[in-house]
Amino acid sequence: MHATPVTTLLLTRHGQSIWNAEGRWQGQADPPLSDHGREQVFHAAARIGTTDAIVSSPQQRALETAAIISSVTGVGPVLVNDDLRERSAGVWSGLTHDEIETEYPGWIADGRRPEGFEPDESVLARLVPALRAIADLDRGATMLVVSHGGLIRALEVEMGMAEGRVPNLSGRIVEVTSDDRLRLGDQIRFLEPEPGPDHDPQRI
Repeated sequence: MHATPVTTLLLTRHGQSIWNAEGRWQGQADPPLSDHGREQVFHAAARIGTTDAIVSSPQQRALETAAIISSVTGVGPVLVNDDLRERSAGVWSGLTHDEIETEYPGWIADGRRPEGFEPDESVLARLVPALRAIADLDRGATMLVVSHGGLIRALEVEMGMAEGRVPNLSGRIVEVTSDDRLRLGDQIRFLEPEPGPDHDPQRI
């Protein structure tokens, strides 16, 4: 009897959104990709190459990223999993770093978060089962999973592998074993780092 093969998930953050470009915290707000973000995705698609499936968060910055990659690679249709949505940023949604510092001085540096901000425990309680469910779609496959920086960072922190910010179109290889354990692999980066306002390692 053969063991079920390992399933490989390329857990990747979306392209630049218009709020990324403006340096705004997004959370579960739904700004679209910027024009530059669309260009990023087209460039990244060639590096990603063909996978067995593409699964996306329902938020338009992720879904549009997935759709562009699908059109370039010919892999589709894009599947949607609601539990891949970004964590809520509470009342910080739509604010810039400077605006948060003015209203909540020192909170970001101290790791404090406002009411309504979704904690890591809640993020992981939906993300981990979602990744297992995605693996169940095609055991042994390699799938692109387009999600958000806050989710990827929460998983890295939980697994003791956080290495700073999660730039657009970067993320982690996640292996789902035959007994549903998650193993984090190497960082993946489908674009070269770009300067810009999206610099805060904890901003989402």
